[in-house]
Amino acid sequence: MAKALQGCLWTMLLLFCAIQELGSWAMHTAVEGPGLGEPGDPALLAGGRVKRGWVWNQFFVVEEYTGTEPLYVGKIHSDSDEGDGSIKYTISGEGAGTIFLIDEITGDIHATERLDREQKTFYTLRAQARDRQTDQLLEPESEFIIKVQDINDSEPRFLEGPYIGSVAELSPVGTSVMQVMASDADDPTYGSSARVVYSVLEGEQHFTVDSKTGVIRTAVADLDRETQDRYEVVIRATDMAGQLGGLSGSTTVTIVVTDVNDNPPRFPQKMYQFSIVETAPVGTAIGRVKAEDSDVGENTDMTYQVKDEEGVEMFKVTTDSNTQEAVITVQKPLDYESKKVHTVVVEALNKFVDPRFVDLGTFRDQTIVRVSVLDVDEPPEFRPPSNLMEVQEDAHVGSVVGVVTALDPDTANHPVRYAIDRSTDAERIFDIDAKTGAIVTGKVLDRETAGWHNITVLAMEADNHSQVSRASLRIRILDVNDNPPELATPYEAAVCEDAKPGQLIQTISVVDRDEPQSGHRFYFTLAPEATNNHHFSLLDIQDNTAAVHTQRVGFNRQEQDVYLLPILVVDSGPPALSSTGTLTIRVCGCDSSGAIQSCNSTAYVVSATLSPGALIALLVCVLILVVLVLLILTLKRHHKSHLTSEDDEDMRDNVIKYNDEGGGEQDTEAYDMSALRSLYDFSEIKAGDGGGGPGEGGPGRNPASELHALPQWVQSPDLDFSVFRDYICRKVEQADEDPSVPPYDSFQTYAFEGSDSPVPSLSSINTWSSGSEQDFSYLGGWGPRFRQLAALYAGRRGDEDSEES
Repeated sequence: MAKALQGCLWTMLLLFCAIQELGSWAMHTAVEGPGLGEPGDPALLAGGRVKRGWVWNQFFVVEEYTGTEPLYVGKIHSDSDEGDGSIKYTISGEGAGTIFLIDEITGDIHATERLDREQKTFYTLRAQARDRQTDQLLEPESEFIIKVQDINDSEPRFLEGPYIGSVAELSPVGTSVMQVMASDADDPTYGSSARVVYSVLEGEQHFTVDSKTGVIRTAVADLDRETQDRYEVVIRATDMAGQLGGLSGSTTVTIVVTDVNDNPPRFPQKMYQFSIVETAPVGTAIGRVKAEDSDVGENTDMTYQVKDEEGVEMFKVTTDSNTQEAVITVQKPLDYESKKVHTVVVEALNKFVDPRFVDLGTFRDQTIVRVSVLDVDEPPEFRPPSNLMEVQEDAHVGSVVGVVTALDPDTANHPVRYAIDRSTDAERIFDIDAKTGAIVTGKVLDRETAGWHNITVLAMEADNHSQVSRASLRIRILDVNDNPPELATPYEAAVCEDAKPGQLIQTISVVDRDEPQSGHRFYFTLAPEATNNHHFSLLDIQDNTAAVHTQRVGFNRQEQDVYLLPILVVDSGPPALSSTGTLTIRVCGCDSSGAIQSCNSTAYVVSATLSPGALIALLVCVLILVVLVLLILTLKRHHKSHLTSEDDEDMRDNVIKYNDEGGGEQDTEAYDMSALRSLYDFSEIKAGDGGGGPGEGGPGRNPASELHALPQWVQSPDLDFSVFRDYICRKVEQADEDPSVPPYDSFQTYAFEGSDSPVPSLSSINTWSSGSEQDFSYLGGWGPRFRQLAALYAGRRGDEDSEES
């Protein structure tokens, strides 16, 4: 150990000396010849003499120098320097005057600062030699480089961390996990400062790392995620190729162990017990069981199944995809009286099995589930379950259709009572015996109205009606021949006037509402009343149709244009039923090709009789029309009497229009003075207030015949409006209480001025009041247009004076 350490020290000492020698090496020699200049260089003089130039080698300086004195870098020298100090040396460029200083007389260059190769690897400078007296360049300016010499001062660094890798559990030895890389800032071209090697500091029991590439691999084959699912591995990187004195850096790598399906499912218990009532419907969940699996993710997905035959028949197992539980449900109805306990074998197995680990064992497990059936009070059960009965449609009321039977499945075997759900038999067509279950007819049946009846029969315990069972029963009504055949439609045919004997004019068919099992068979003949018919013949075609042919040569529309042919149709029974239908045949005019041109519409019945049904219908129509006419006349009479009672009070028709100017003085026909003097008769007011008695206004004064005078305004402090109020109220009451006429309450006429008003009449025409003090002499001053009016009033005034005298 001591010898190795001594050898290492000697090696480092020799290396340091070599570096110092390189740093101080600067030689100058006189060089002559074409080697310093390029062709055409102005430095080349005539006669082949070469101008003196710079002579030196490349400079080197060691980084991270920690000495107290400036570090000597090198020396520049011109061959024209004779050592008398007449030449001044200067430098310019990167770091000149700051990092690097030059002795102007000797040309020695020193580094005054600590250099770092990782920050800057070299410096480019320019050197000049000038005459100290004249400051003229003695040599052309030349460029040189100072390289920073590397030392091992940077440790390796993991720049891409943190590192997280993964590897599947039970992976074989040497399985690659991931790769890590460290970088060293030192110069990789100089020495071994940047040569990095890798090693494992922590976790070497389970993982290894390739010293050159940094690839991490498994060191064991029994990595078990269920035991440990992650590892923290520390990787170290060392430069100098791992030699003594090299620098190192480390990083932590997290390795996650991923899951594989290497664990089978296992039930925590070997037996589970559940209970359920016997009336639970199919699909009811009994309980849940779950097998545990140490794996994760899809490796824990399971399926469950029933293994025993009895369990497969009675129960069903499904898998809840969210919880991975087995859900046990009822598949067939349970019966406590038949079996009280059921044993089910449930098996769990992984959905995804990795074939690499099949040799580890079977990836399934089984458990036993015991299901106890609980007894409940059940409703009766119908036996047998047949739901079809038949009955003839001519069966009498009370006939037995069939019998239903129901039994109590419980051990107590309670007696059963029966009923019909009337919501399915609202018309009570059928009844049932409550004790025996015999179904009988309750009404007369008609297959043509309803050929099928669907009813619901109820069976319940005699002492507990809440326990009810229901059974749907279909009853088919069997057909009997109770409907006669009828013509399919009201047939109408046309025959040309020039028709020949034997010509087919109509084919007829019939319909029958009955449906005999052997099928229909109909027979056609002419009705007895048409036996003497010589115009047409009827032929039974034997396929439930018949053909009508002409029996004479030609027809005459003028004599008869319509024939009604009665046809008798008989079915095959039993019993045989018949009906008579009428074929209407019109005689028409046809062209030469037989196309119908025109037909008349007058009908002559072959049979003079009219059916009773038609007569009854005709009489009913006539009776309805008579009743309607009488009702309309009654309403009109009532309405007219009401309007007559209202005529005395309705003033709308008594308004006289007299705004015509007339044709001048000589026109004495423009005004009907008798119409203007007509009075309003307010009989209601006279009867109501008694203001028109002979005691008021003088003897013989009648308000009904009173003429209005010209307006004279008399200011009266006491105005009595009770008369108007009573009149208006009476009008409203009459309008509200009369329901037979249109209401007038929204538009009433109140053309009533009242009786004995203190204010004189507002009429400007005339008045016959004996107490009038009017003087109409002023009308003479209204001009020639009112001369006739002035003469008229002057005459009236004279008559009044004579009457008063």
